[in-house]
Amino acid sequence: MSAGMDGRVRSADVVVIGAGQAGLSAAYHLHRRGFLPAGTALEARNPAGPVRSYIVLDAEDGPGGAWRHRWKSLLMATVNGISDLPGIPQPAVDPEEASSSFLARYFGGYEQQLGLAIERPVKVRSVAAEDHDAGGRLRIATSGGDWSARAVINATGTWSRPFWPIYPGRASFRGRQLHVADYVSAEEFRGRHVVVVGGGISAVGLLDEISQVTTTSWFTRREPVWRDAAFDRQAGHDAVALVEERVRQGLPPQSVVAVTGLIWTPALRAAAARGVLERHPMFAGIEPGGVRMADGSFLAADVILWATGFRAELEHLAPLHLRGPGGGIAMDGTRVAAEPRVHLIGYGPSSSTIGANRAGRAAVAGILRLFEEQDKFAGNFNLRA
Repeated sequence: MSAGMDGRVRSADVVVIGAGQAGLSAAYHLHRRGFLPAGTALEARNPAGPVRSYIVLDAEDGPGGAWRHRWKSLLMATVNGISDLPGIPQPAVDPEEASSSFLARYFGGYEQQLGLAIERPVKVRSVAAEDHDAGGRLRIATSGGDWSARAVINATGTWSRPFWPIYPGRASFRGRQLHVADYVSAEEFRGRHVVVVGGGISAVGLLDEISQVTTTSWFTRREPVWRDAAFDRQAGHDAVALVEERVRQGLPPQSVVAVTGLIWTPALRAAAARGVLERHPMFAGIEPGGVRMADGSFLAADVILWATGFRAELEHLAPLHLRGPGGGIAMDGTRVAAEPRVHLIGYGPSSSTIGANRAGRAAVAGILRLFEEQDKFAGNFNLRA
């Protein structure tokens, strides 16, 4: 039913890219504001006034977003707090269930209960302006054909873009190297010495887990900052505000953890007592059998696990030339400052689950304001004509 399949370009007022927490939040608020699934019979019948339509395009094979790919040992008891999706709270949680299965089930039930318009698996390849007029439409090229839209809400997150730092000798290493995105379980490393690189929540959590079955060494670029005080609502607000200020200036977003520091938990205190959280400054290079330490000594290693974070998946937006000289995208709330037809959610300050919910609502409100301005301008133009 779309270009590349039957040659036609399908049309929607809003295309949402991604159906993780942020994308589902946007879909909920579009649904709540009266947007109908694109291409339905209902879309063509509304005597009360113009009908607006939307579609969510998701690259995954099923519901759950990035949670579908989390390691099975990440249980609901240990995962960081997951906020309810708007409108429908989470069902009762078994703390021993894997977060990947629980959240895929929750997201899937949410989609069905609300009847959200989601097509999958559909990979978005590019988003480009159909013309140079900011009031014009955007062309979304996908693996299932092309769409034309008045606005795009991008909610692609970061999971599909793991960040691998470049270090001298990395290609010479004879052992195994993997990123957190490829981690399955600690058991596969039993009997091997594992080097864990990274200073975030994933790094310390996996250090604790892997050290239960084998030996580990921990390396970070900077000395980790640990937080003893409770991470309350005000602390969270302050952390998000700092990240928001960066993206407002067009700087690449920092993770919230970079602002908040690492939070002590009973499990991590136990790991520290076992000596697992003894941090080493970043090694000078990688050699076939291990790493060359900063002090010149050599550490033999069988595995290097890069817990070095992710970058925003925005390559499909490259034709819009949104990035500034520093590599960031200047933002006005969820709206790209230079391109009012595009909103980024799950980006920068909205990368947390609470932030994603709020961002979905804000993006829809901003798009409605844009449509009202465009429709008013079009009406005034027609009157003058």
